[in-house]
Parts: sequence; C-alpha cells; structure tokens
Amino acid sequence: MAAQAATFSGIRKQLKSGNAAPIYVLHGAEGYYIDALLRDFESLVPDDEKDFNLYVLYAPETSPDMVVEACLRYPMMADRQVVILKETQSVPASFMEGLAAYAARPNPQTVFVVASRGDTVKGKEFIKAATASKAVFFESKKLKDSQIEPVIEEFVRGAGLSVDAKALAMLADHVGSDLSRLHNEVSKITVALPAGATVTPEAVERLIGVSKDFNNFELIDAVARRDTATAFRIAEYFRANPKNNPSILTGIALFGFFSKLLLCWYAPERTEKGMMEATGVRYPSALANYKNGMRSYSARQTINAISAIRRFDTRSKGIGSRANEYDLLRELLFAIFN
Repeated sequence: MAAQAATFSGIRKQLKSGNAAPIYVLHGAEGYYIDALLRDFESLVPDDEKDFNLYVLYAPETSPDMVVEACLRYPMMADRQVVILKETQSVPASFMEGLAAYAARPNPQTVFVVASRGDTVKGKEFIKAATASKAVFFESKKLKDSQIEPVIEEFVRGAGLSVDAKALAMLADHVGSDLSRLHNEVSKITVALPAGATVTPEAVERLIGVSKDFNNFELIDAVARRDTATAFRIAEYFRANPKNNPSILTGIALFGFFSKLLLCWYAPERTEKGMMEATGVRYPSALANYKNGMRSYSARQTINAISAIRRFDTRSKGIGSRANEYDLLRELLFAIFN
C-alpha cells in the first residue's frame, strides 16, 4: 500500500474538518511548514485540556517505550489526545523501529505526529507499518528559485493585500528561499498596511529597509540593458552599505540571471512561450530582463559571463585572492561588460 502523500494546505484542511488521521509523519529539509503544522496539531487540543491531552516529546530525551505508553493512554474527558514526537532526525533508525508495532495498530483516540525537521524520516519497518495504517506523510521541501515569488504572493494575498511586480522581486531577492525569514519579513509589511492595499517598492524600502533604487533587482536590470553607469553606481552603493548587500547574494543573483539567459538562447523556441518555459517565469512581463539580455549579450558572451561569475565566487571566498569583495564585484562587472 502506498503512503498517503499530503500537501501543507491539504493537512490544514483535514485538521479543520475534524477528520484527523491516526498517524502523521512530517519530514524534510524545509522547517517552516513542519513548524507551522506542529502548531496546528497542538491547537487541536483546547487550552483547558492541554495539561492532560497533549504530549510533546523530544526523541533524544525519551525512549520508544515512553512514546508508545503516551500514545496508548486514553484521553481525559475528550474524544482524542495528541502526541507529538519532535527531533526524530537526531535519533538512529533503531529508535523509530521501536515504534513500528504501535504504528501497525495505532490507538484510534490518539493523533500521533512524528516530526523529522531537516531530514527524511528513518526506520523502514516503522514506515512500512505506518503506511499500512494509512498514516499521512508530508515531505517539506526547500523552495526552488522559481517558487519564491509565488510563495510571497500567496503570503501577501493571504493577508488581504496585493503586491507590485517590482516589490515582489525586491522581496524575493532580499529574503531568498528561507521561508521562516520570508514569512517574518512579509509580516512586517502586512501588519503595517491596511486591508486591500498594494505592497509597493516604497513600502518594501520603508518597512524592510531594502533600497528601491539600489538592490540586486535593479542591478540585474542595469546589467541586462548594458547600462554600465547605473550598474557601477549600484555596486558602489553596495560597497557603502555592505550589511544589507553582501556580495555573495549579488553573485548568486547574477549567476541566476545569466544561467536563465543561456536557457533562453538554447530554448527549442525563442518565442515568449518558449522563454517562459525555459526560465520558469509565470508572467510575460517577467521576461523583460531576458529579452533585454538577449539583445545585449550573445550566447558566447553569456557563457563568458557565467565563467566570470564562477571566478568571482571562488575569489570572493578568499581562494586565490585577498582583494576586497566589492573590488572583485567591480572587476566582475568589467568582465561582463567587456
């Protein structure tokens, strides 16, 4: 029998409906979704029942027998209890195998939640038994670059706001794929703006501290257009404000742009549709930099730019160079433009 692979929203919907499964296994590299779901599971138990119907155990500090004992208890004056086992990524597979017998015949009045934050769940026999008992498995994966902006949009819209395309790109560039940080930064904006408002570049600058004129988004725009004056001006701003503009992130942004530009050059179709499929962007308007890039750089120049960025990455880490990282960034821009 195949495991029930669930989505984040699917599990939340299931819990709200009151139809919780007997076993949930939450595992994977992205901790944000796991932490959010664990809070949801804890919320299944009313506050006045938490002392006797909610058990939160930490795998490194307990034993399989103690976990099973907690799961086999019956809830007090309620229809169900919740037992959460955290940090199973920190124990050997043998620990999880010690839970296989319970997983094969779970207590129907217990919602048992296993969390392996940052790693896949261990224990082949446990997984086999839990699967046979119709456990729900959720793998929390790290975001791909192409998923960052859609997730930000989802967060913003969930707060009753909309977001400007440039503001969206600024946020994506600033927070990257760290979902916890992403949520915290977006929350600063959503609590400050009234319902129905649009998140603008000005709002991002004011509330998050990201310059709307001097950021990696604007640098990529300038590089795509071969606007050397603007590109070097932004690089000097980065030098003067290193805390908010680490060169390593700029290198990542440039590498991402030129890598996708190369995909455009070798796309089966150099049409708008073909370029969208090659780059993974969702809207035609997001192709502007790639269209400008194809006018500014040949395929060979694009390959050379990628090589230059790789050299910059190596040298900025102190390998083969002791130069200041922002001097190296200027050298990189010279290499790209020449």
